This record gives sequence, C-alpha cells and structure tokens, in this order.
Amino acid sequence: MEQDIKITIIDREGVSHEIDAPTDMNMSVMEVIRAYELVPEGTIGICGGMAMCASCQCYVLNEDQVALEPMQDEEQAMLWEAYNVKDNSRLACQIPVEKSIEGLKIEIAPM
Repeated sequence: MEQDIKITIIDREGVSHEIDAPTDMNMSVMEVIRAYELVPEGTIGICGGMAMCASCQCYVLNEDQVALEPMQDEEQAMLWEAYNVKDNSRLACQIPVEKSIEGLKIEIAPM
C-alpha cells in the first residue's frame, strides 16, 4: 500500500524481518511487532502500550537515519528501571509508525 513503510525488526532469536508497517492506522512499532507475531503472545506490550512495563524495549540500530519522536519523561523513567538497557534503547510502544521512520531498524531486547 502507499501508506506502508518498510522497517526491519530483529526478533529475540536474532532473525531479521523486513516488514511493511501501515502509517494510516495510528499504530506503534510495538503493535506492529504483535500484529506480525514476531514474539510469543503475552511477552510484549503487557501494559498495553502505556510505557509502564518495558516489555517492548528495543534497540534502535540506525537512529541517525530516521526521525524518531523525542523520548518523553515516562519512557525515560521506565527505561531507567528496565534490564538490558543500552544507549540506543527505546520502548517500541512509544515509537509511532509514520513516514519519518521509513527504514527504521530495531532489535527487540531480551526479556
């Protein structure tokens, strides 16, 4: 579709998936991961996308090439409490699927 963008998601097994993500459905990257069933049911988005659990933590592998929304206080606070956090960690539930993230490449963090 014309509203779809390509993003690459590396799952927790290390398998890379280049997928089409719709920009016209007001989805987050976490919801796309769930829709494509790239992780077992119940292991991502446990809080429903409210930045309250960090189950959707991911590592942004190409931050300089995409225009991500700035991290908000809630996301920073949740990452401060999470495990396996790196400098490029973000919560996938806080990354809206929009044209500006075309080409985004992320790796889902281990649980």
